[in-house]
Amino acid sequence: MNTALPATKARTGVSGLDTILAGGLSTGHVFLLEGNPGAGKTTIALQFLIEGARLGERGLYITLSETESELRAGAASHGMVIDGNIEVFEVVPPESLLDAEQQQSLLYSSDLELGETTKEIFAAFERIRPSRVVLDSLSEIRLLAQSSLRYRRQILALKHYFARQGATVLLLDDLTSDTLDKTVHSVVHGVIHLDELAPSYGAERRRLRVTKYRGQAFRGGYHDFTIQTGGVVVFPRLVAAEHRSSYVRDQLASGIAGLDLLLGGGLERGSSTLILGPAGTGKSTFSFQFVMAAVARGEKVAVFIFDEELGLLFTRLKQLGMDIEALRDEGLVHIEQLDAAELSPGEFAHRVCTSVDRSGAKTVIIDSINGYQASMPDENSLILHMHELLQYLNRQGANTFLTVAQHGLVGDMKAPVDVTYLADTVILLRYFEAAGKVRRAVSVIKKRTGFHEDTIREYRIDATGLRFGDPLVGFQGVLRGVPEFIAASAPLLPTDNKDGGNS
Repeated sequence: MNTALPATKARTGVSGLDTILAGGLSTGHVFLLEGNPGAGKTTIALQFLIEGARLGERGLYITLSETESELRAGAASHGMVIDGNIEVFEVVPPESLLDAEQQQSLLYSSDLELGETTKEIFAAFERIRPSRVVLDSLSEIRLLAQSSLRYRRQILALKHYFARQGATVLLLDDLTSDTLDKTVHSVVHGVIHLDELAPSYGAERRRLRVTKYRGQAFRGGYHDFTIQTGGVVVFPRLVAAEHRSSYVRDQLASGIAGLDLLLGGGLERGSSTLILGPAGTGKSTFSFQFVMAAVARGEKVAVFIFDEELGLLFTRLKQLGMDIEALRDEGLVHIEQLDAAELSPGEFAHRVCTSVDRSGAKTVIIDSINGYQASMPDENSLILHMHELLQYLNRQGANTFLTVAQHGLVGDMKAPVDVTYLADTVILLRYFEAAGKVRRAVSVIKKRTGFHEDTIREYRIDATGLRFGDPLVGFQGVLRGVPEFIAASAPLLPTDNKDGGNS
């Protein structure tokens, strides 16, 4: 065993997990890592031992259920190297020793099997003297013990033995036998539980939860994680209250006079804006207008697209005078296309926060919440995730723009999820019919920070981008999509210019 004084915490080597555990696993204690087969226990255990080897600590992997060759093959698939500082000890079941050469004719009793197994484990430890130990898995010991009392005594014996040696131990349990038995939970110093969920469509979702950690504060709740080539990556649940920064709450203009008039001069820095409307009204175009204004101010931008293919988006916006592709190539705009079916909410929040931290982006676009909702298990979780994410971005002084596509085109419309109360500003887009043509109208229906117009303005999307008209004082019922003409004349935009793309 390493003779150097052990650190207070043994880092796990798993990205994000040490954050949840407040630094790692307390040295000299026994921990339980449990989860169904395939949840990622072996991968985490290997990362734990490899991290120790990197720090100069000896590690011992005791396997009762998997052969050494299978273990090394699994590690190699992740690019992990089990080197000389890590010893793999395979405990061979006594039944496999029953051959002619050993002249055995009867099976070992369970008492003898359990005793022999424990003896082999202790002998391997004495020979190697490791600082970190992984025992895989407890299901085999539980079956050998046959009763809850003998199983508990065996676990206590293992715990006291390893504690006297000062080793940090990770016990793996695949929950394949007697899953209601909580014997180990009461004995060990801490418990990490792994879950694997199978949605009706898309990739499996994995999450973990620390259910116990004696004498140590930790980040509670569920945390999403993925198994990637190279190992497990954990995305700690975002807690906005832990992140604060100071910035000047100045007002930011959009660069279009009509839109700035609607917004009362612009948007306050560090606020969130929801752009709401039916499909095709131009929600993405509105949000990218704020992207262009941010770049003009010399700020970085981060864009996350769920619904539209990037090539089509670049082409469409370029026709409106917004060359987002060139801005991306210059490093001014970071843009990602996301697949909601393959993405967990925790991973998405991690991507957004990492992008903002690394690039210093002060404008963030999420297009759209409809696509984001598809990655969520239920609507209540969506609201909570969005609340934390918006609070985090606001505290970084970033302006966030969210788009939501409502169901329907005219008349009564509903959004798939109501996030209007979360946003500081809500911009409502609508179709309406007048003079034999389908037109578009916009109004700011909410702004927490300062004055805004209470009018409704017509707007048009053409080759020059967004154009705004005067307030529509000659109509009523525009936002319902069924306007009634009540004036002698209407201040409508002329129709001599050809409309451009929309979204």
